[in-house]
Amino acid sequence: MAAPYSVSLQKIINDNSYEVLFSPKSPSDIYISAKDVNRPGLILAGFEDYFDPERIQIFGLTEIGYLGGLSEKDRSLCFDRFFKTHPAAVLITRNLSPGEDFLEFAKKYSVPVIRTSDPTSSNMSTLIAYLAVELAERITRHGVLVEVSGEGVLIVGDSGVGKSETAVELIKRGHRLIADDAVELRKASSKTIVGQAPDNIRHYIEVRGIGIINARQIFGLGAVKLSEKIDMVIRLEPWDPQKVYDRMGLEENYINILGVRVPATVVPVTPGRNLAVIIETAAISNRQKKMGYNAAQELMKSLGMDDFEPVKQEIEVWESSPDKNNPI
Repeated sequence: MAAPYSVSLQKIINDNSYEVLFSPKSPSDIYISAKDVNRPGLILAGFEDYFDPERIQIFGLTEIGYLGGLSEKDRSLCFDRFFKTHPAAVLITRNLSPGEDFLEFAKKYSVPVIRTSDPTSSNMSTLIAYLAVELAERITRHGVLVEVSGEGVLIVGDSGVGKSETAVELIKRGHRLIADDAVELRKASSKTIVGQAPDNIRHYIEVRGIGIINARQIFGLGAVKLSEKIDMVIRLEPWDPQKVYDRMGLEENYINILGVRVPATVVPVTPGRNLAVIIETAAISNRQKKMGYNAAQELMKSLGMDDFEPVKQEIEVWESSPDKNNPI
């Protein structure tokens, strides 16, 4: 089954400063869909089982050295066995020269070959981390993502509730904007959701009564950031006098985002409430909880309720439904 997401080889080249040695067509028209990479030592030695040609194949000093020690006939057999699998792309590290016969077989089987000056191991770790984000499962949600005291806070709520205005106030207080209006959430790992803005609206904020502003231009480079891990979700909603809100912090609510549980809280909005200060406090409190301190639990223990256990509940589930026909 086809992978749900892909990234163009041209983007990989641009973002990682790779050199193109050969490409059968424009790298913009070649897509990579495998998150993992591979060092093809076994297939070069003749063991072809379990080889995955969808992965980027990395040739380092070991692979190039091994090929250099073969006779011309054995090298040709080795190249033919490898390139006839039509690997997605070949990456050569350390600015090594693969040889003319290597490139001839790459041209014969239309396999792109790129090169980097980086050492093999460090480049592999960088590329794997890069592909994990670029090919991550993702979903887009309406909201505002800000970094508050080092915590990634996703602010959601109905249109007009005050998300963007709160973001502006937070920026003025020294915090940073990642995305406004549309936030793209990516599952970077089994425990991490990373948020960023779509390229075409990055750094822009819509403030009712004023219009569109560019946070980077108005507040400076220190007021914006490209991406941030989602540490908590805050839902802003108009105050409902019929609803009972958690006043003690005795509930631990979570939103399931692409299979990752993210702490969530509801903040009621009424005239006169300083939402920026409230969100700052919520972010610092969330950090304290991650470090093992919970003020509500400490209060319960001081009142003699040592067996108190907070109520934990999953309040929402956010799942993705990617269009597998459109590369991203």
